[in-house]
Amino acid sequence: MFDSPLSASAYEVLGVAPDVVDDDLRRAYRLRLRETHPDTGGDAAAFIQVQHAWELIGSPEARRAYDRGHDDGERLQWGGRSDASRTGTRPKTASYGQAGSWRRERYLALVREWAEGDVADPYSPSFVRSTPWALRRLLADALAEEDTARAMEDLGIGFTVWHDVATGPGDETLDHVVLSPTGLYGLVSEDFGGPVGFRRDEISGPEAGDRMPVRELLSRMRAVARSARVRFGGAIVVLPDDDVVQPVTRLGVVGRVPVIAVRRSALRTVLRTGVPGARIVGGNELFDVRTRLKQTVRTR
Repeated sequence: MFDSPLSASAYEVLGVAPDVVDDDLRRAYRLRLRETHPDTGGDAAAFIQVQHAWELIGSPEARRAYDRGHDDGERLQWGGRSDASRTGTRPKTASYGQAGSWRRERYLALVREWAEGDVADPYSPSFVRSTPWALRRLLADALAEEDTARAMEDLGIGFTVWHDVATGPGDETLDHVVLSPTGLYGLVSEDFGGPVGFRRDEISGPEAGDRMPVRELLSRMRAVARSARVRFGGAIVVLPDDDVVQPVTRLGVVGRVPVIAVRRSALRTVLRTGVPGARIVGGNELFDVRTRLKQTVRTR
């Protein structure tokens, strides 16, 4: 729950500083419980976050363990990279491009600019949470893309994936293009740092703010479709497991393209069984679409 650059630490959820004394920590916890309790008009997701935060730092022993291990554990994850070439017994998915690569590079460049010099550990959670929201957003997007890439890397030889696909002369990219026996899909990997909901055909909720990931996804899919002269069968928004209730949520059909939101752990099943209502690509057309994409797609 606290492993995203955009999510609050256990201390931030309770509204206290990391050096708060135990008595004040306990008072803050009780106050936040009353404020977020669903029976008194609070938000259920926030109520759960408060309870989880207390589990992590509510006792002196748990707090010492959290303070000691919190930074190191998340640094390993945030500083890591997706490795699509690691060995294994399952056949690997044919893939092109490096998921999250240009966003990581952009993050590091902007960190040096913001800090006015090199930073010893730009992935330390304590440092990341001190940076402006835009920098944390870049890192969160990179991590989300890498997590999705790992989920798809052993789908098998019938699948082809392109990561960080350029869709214009600027920085606009389509996170993932997936050609599978069940169709051609455009994917965006999102992390809002907390639970989200859905309104009509878009992501909603306080964590989502005014972002419109579905609209952006469809726009970038259209750019790829025009360039490669292909037709997408479906659009998929990939979200962290903890941020959505259902494994798969149908968001409707937009411009004849069915749109769904999925938990990342459900993505492999969706790609193998197909997006409901998606146009199937098979036979000779499958080879033709793969050839067109290979000839036209440019990855960052």
